[in-house]
Amino acid sequence: VQLVESGGGLVQPGGSLRLSCAASGFSFSSYVMSWYRQAPGKERELVAAISSTGGSTDYADSVKGRFTISRDNAKNTVDLQMNSLRPEDTAVYYCRRGTYWGQGTQVTVSS
Repeated sequence: VQLVESGGGLVQPGGSLRLSCAASGFSFSSYVMSWYRQAPGKERELVAAISSTGGSTDYADSVKGRFTISRDNAKNTVDLQMNSLRPEDTAVYYCRRGTYWGQGTQVTVSS
């Protein structure tokens, strides 16, 4: 199993970023996928999750209405579109499938 995140970077408050996770080594379309984040000095927290078909999603209250999780089962990717970013969204963002984690991608929201 391999999960590789990309798309992080530095963005100003109010800006947008799109994270992508490329998955390989398993039957991607059979699994729930999720995004987590960990800010400095804080515990890792769930940001968003999506069902195997993409028909059901769930979000942390702090990102509802601003972030959108989606997946492409033909390309084995799961994306996180992040809009209206805030400084408190600054964290390392991780892709997860069960006990497997990606290496993370840094998102920094700062002026």
